[in-house]
Amino acid sequence: MKAFRVAWLAAAVTLAASPPAGAVSFHDGHGLQVSAVKRLDPRLISLSVKTQALPGVQNIRILLPTGYQRHPHRRYPVLYLLDGTSGHAADWTRMGQTEQTTAGRPLIVVMPDITLDGNGGGWCSDWPNGQQHWETYHMDQLLPWVDANLRTITTRDQRAIAGLSQGGFCSLSYAARHPDRFGIALGYSGAPDIWYDPDARAGARAVINATEVGLSGVPPDTFFGDPVSDGINWAAHDPATLAENLRQTRMYLYWGNGQQGPYDSTFSPGASGIEQAIWRDNVDFQARLNALGIPAYFNDYGPGTHSWPYWARDLRWSIGQITADFAHPAPAPSQITYTSGEDQYSVFGWSVAMHRSARELVTLASASRRGFQLSGSGSATVTTPPAFRPGRRYRVSLFGPNASGKLVVRAGRSRRLTLQIPLGPSNPYAEYTPQAQSAGTMVYTTSAEIQPAR
Repeated sequence: MKAFRVAWLAAAVTLAASPPAGAVSFHDGHGLQVSAVKRLDPRLISLSVKTQALPGVQNIRILLPTGYQRHPHRRYPVLYLLDGTSGHAADWTRMGQTEQTTAGRPLIVVMPDITLDGNGGGWCSDWPNGQQHWETYHMDQLLPWVDANLRTITTRDQRAIAGLSQGGFCSLSYAARHPDRFGIALGYSGAPDIWYDPDARAGARAVINATEVGLSGVPPDTFFGDPVSDGINWAAHDPATLAENLRQTRMYLYWGNGQQGPYDSTFSPGASGIEQAIWRDNVDFQARLNALGIPAYFNDYGPGTHSWPYWARDLRWSIGQITADFAHPAPAPSQITYTSGEDQYSVFGWSVAMHRSARELVTLASASRRGFQLSGSGSATVTTPPAFRPGRRYRVSLFGPNASGKLVVRAGRSRRLTLQIPLGPSNPYAEYTPQAQSAGTMVYTTSAEIQPAR
């Protein structure tokens, strides 16, 4: 009898210590170390993590959908919601009414820091000086960590990103640089053009330099480099320059004109001036998308300043469309076009490694299992997605000013093909530098057609 009571007590203790079905727990992984977790209410969780990508502790707030723990087998789409300059992860729930706005909606909301304890942030870039790696943290660590710890749907059409001000730039920049990760992107008083339009370029540099020196305490041109010598890095992060990458992304942009609006009880020259600059930047971006025939929703709502009541309203206005897009996603693209300034990149299962003398924009166009076009200089190693039969031979026909002929390539166990693509003589100077502008940046296009070999 005594042995029975001991066994019963042990079982009771085990059951009491076990988390209930559907309970939320967070584990280290993907470069993140969890240092603190606090449940603030039934839906809201506050976390702190450490990463070698950034100094200090990074804060994250997560809003779970109602009933998340009662339905342990259900998975949900995710909205990544970014704050702005001098902001904190808690801002969207403290001032943006996010918990109320998303109540009853079947989605997870993740709100990470984009600044170090409310400083100027880093404009979501991996700094050229190597000191801070914001894009690495958000894209390569946070996204897979969230998917590993929460019951998310991990396809691009079930992942959205939105942000205000600096975070609005981040949301469009991340969506343009990683179109295979986000099917929906939104900007609330964001800055989606920091390079393409010369007028936007000058204004963006002034704002970013002021942020670097005055708020982050670093030298000017830290976030992206000197635009004279490293303009290619600015272009490679600019949503307007990379606009073609956004053709398959559902975009929604909201901004005011800086005039005193319905939520401005008093006039703030600072909030007015910033929103006036934002108005011009978004008008430039709208013109860029319209010229390319890229669809997007633009809400130039008129009077309104750079302040929280308008961003909270932007979220209220857009949350219904976000959830509708999750419920009725666009089909996966049958072919992709992607422009990048990186020496190596992977997108939609394609991997490209450039072999060239200087950095420039390169475009992979009309890429599908039947072939692609690559435009740039030098040469490249292109690896396809896993779309081919293992062991089967394929005939690759090359066409271009410096490429012609046929190759026979066998697909390996990975079901991929790896191809060496010649383009043309490497440009000696990085694109956008004064030397390149004087000498010209040559662009060579090679087409590859892929067919089964007989």
